[in-house]
This record gives sequence, C-alpha cells and structure tokens, in this order.
Amino acid sequence: MTPLDLAGYLIAVLMTAVALWRMPSALWGDEEDKRRRALWGCYAGFAAALWTKTRAVRIALNDSAVTDLAVLIKHYTATIAILAILSYIVAIYGRYPDAGAVPRHVRFARAIQQVAAKASIATLILLTVLFFTVVDRSVPSDRFVSDHAGQWGATLYMSVFYLYLGAASAVCAYQWALATAGAGMRHLRVGLGMMTFAMVIGVGYTVSRTLFLWVSVIDTPSESFALRFDEVTEAAQLVLFAFFAVGASIPALSRGRRRAKLWRAQVQLHGLWRELMVAFPEQPFDPPASLPREITRFGTPADLRVDRWAADIADAVEKLRHYVPDTLLPAAKAAAAADGVTEPDRAGPLTEAYWIKAALTARNNGAPATTAAAVEAQHATDQDGEVTWLVQVAAAYRTVAQDRAAQVLADATPAPATPSAPAIPEETA
Repeated sequence: MTPLDLAGYLIAVLMTAVALWRMPSALWGDEEDKRRRALWGCYAGFAAALWTKTRAVRIALNDSAVTDLAVLIKHYTATIAILAILSYIVAIYGRYPDAGAVPRHVRFARAIQQVAAKASIATLILLTVLFFTVVDRSVPSDRFVSDHAGQWGATLYMSVFYLYLGAASAVCAYQWALATAGAGMRHLRVGLGMMTFAMVIGVGYTVSRTLFLWVSVIDTPSESFALRFDEVTEAAQLVLFAFFAVGASIPALSRGRRRAKLWRAQVQLHGLWRELMVAFPEQPFDPPASLPREITRFGTPADLRVDRWAADIADAVEKLRHYVPDTLLPAAKAAAAADGVTEPDRAGPLTEAYWIKAALTARNNGAPATTAAAVEAQHATDQDGEVTWLVQVAAAYRTVAQDRAAQVLADATPAPATPSAPAIPEETA
C-alpha cells in the first residue's frame, strides 16, 4: 500500500466521521439544524465517493461485472454531494427580504438555485450515457485518468464531470470568500477560510485535469508521466477534502462546546431544580424526573430546557420568600462566613444556597405564608449569566447539610415573646 492509498483511507474515515457526527442534528435537530441538512448530505455524498476511491473498494468494483464501476459510482455520489452543497449555499445565502436592494451574493445564490438541480440531473444522465457508450472499458483500470490518457471517449466523459465539479467549486469559493470577509467570530472566519481554500484547490484540480486530458488526446504522454500527474492531483484532492472536512467542523465544534456546556448545566442544576419542583409541583411543565430521564428528553432542545429550569428555580425562590423572615438573609450570610468562605464569588452562591435550603425547610415544616422577605439582589445581566450563577448556587447547595440549614433557620426565626407578670394595683399594696 502506497502512502497515497493510506491517505485515501484516512480522508475517507475523516469525512465519514464528520457525516456521522453531524447526522443527528441534521435529521432531528431544530429548524436551524434542518437548514444544514443539505450540508450533511454533502458530507455523506463525499464520504461515499471517497470510499470508492480507496484501493480495496476501487479494485473490487472495477473488476466487477460492470468494468470501472467504481468510477461511475464515485461520480454519481459526488454529483449528488455537489447538488447538496449548492442547495445549502442557496438556503444560507439566498435568504433576503424582497423589499429594497438585493445584495449581489444573494442574487447569485438565487440564480444558482434555478439551475443547480437541472444541471445535476443533466450531468448524471450524460455521464451514464457516455460511460456505457464512448468510454473504452475493455480492460479494468486502477487509475482511471492516467490509464485512459489520450482516449477521446474518457476525455469527453471526464470533461463533463469536471465542468460540473469545477463550476460548483467556483461557486462555493465565491460565496465562502464573501462570508469569510463578513464573519464576526474568529472560529467562523477560520472555518470558512479553510473551506474557501479547499474550493480554490478544487477549481485548480478540475482545470488541471481537464487540460491534461485534452492535451493527452493531441499528444499522448508517457505512462510514467500520466501516472505521476494522476498521483499529484489526487494528493491535492485529498488535501482539499481534509481542509473542507476540518473547516466545516470548526464552527460546529463551537456549537458542540455550547451544547456540552448546556449538558453540564443540566447535570449540575438537576438536584436543586428537582427539590424545588417537588415542593412546588405546579411549577414545571412536566413532573420532575430522574437526571437520566430529564437529559434524554430529546423533544426539548437543551438550551430551552436549561432556560426553563432557570426560570422554574427563580419562580420557586420567589415563592419561598413568603415563608421566611427578613432575618434569614443575614443568618445565611453569617453561616457562609462561619464556613470560612469570604471570597465574594464563593460567598454569594453559598449564602444563596443556605437561604434556599433554610427557606425550603421552613416551607416543608408548615410555616405560614406571609409577606415577601428580603433577598440579595442578583447581578446577572442576561440568561447565560443567570444560568452561570445558578450553577454555582447548585454546587454550593449540594454541600449544605440539612441540619445546618435547620440551624440557620432557627437562628433567623425570632424567639416568641415571653408574657410578663400582671402589675399589682397600688390600692391593694
């Protein structure tokens, strides 16, 4: 096995891994994910095409009952993948309000939309006809381009495919270059830049191979030169797919990190949320369940579930204010200080945890509802900030023992007034 063959397997595995990784969100995700379904179709199509280029699969198909079948399957799957990526470009860059001036890249995307599907179907039909009529398939080939160099039938066949592939690569390079220039986030610029570079390689790949084939018809090259050219351009295409796969994954990795953060937030918030929802069962949309059951409710996106839990916790805390006195807040602060926690970033969450657990104890012990007690003002400016704060509170809450919370509640509860002895009238003195 040559290094080029080994690289072919590695790139096929890489593209397959990307396709499998992106499949769940593309098929079962929210509306934003579903718009990327076409991009996932591109990954899947190119993964299939790359596997037909690997040595073992290539030789097995080419030596089958249909000579050079690997070439036809590769071009079928690649054409479908190209149609998918053109559809993705239209979906992402072709949306714009009808009123007012329409940007040039949007007009371009809409023009592509009108011809992409028809061009793909025409390419598939023409490739099939040419493959079974004018391509010399009397002997199975290993490297199709080098083995058929100088043959006009194979040159015409490949020219049709390269015209379609090169045009699509140019369209992608143009749109992604514009998107790279306008991207605000660094990871998005890097990802789009890598994808743009991959498409530039794609344009050079198709142009060089087309020129080689037509020049070979006029002047047949030596077998060694043809093979060397095929290997060099094949290596360039593997670099193309590496940049494309990695570049397309970088923005998704950022979203993946956010999803991982949301998953961790669910794990960290669940204990606090569930205890409060058991106390106020009318609060949540669904009865609180175990952690494994909650994080596998795939019908609700993770960000929406975390937002709901944050709102549920905030509403429950607001209700608990009616079961405790104003003195509970200074008692909770004193308890946090007694634990040796003086740093503001730790003392604040621990104080809140003491307050919640003590208030929940008062409510569960049957304390009557009264006016709302004083609480510490929160400084979160957005939803992410509130979730971060609650995660810290939940972590501190897990360290507060029930008897300690009961003691804090006792320290905050005013002692009942002792009745005084009645005064003796002076007349009887």
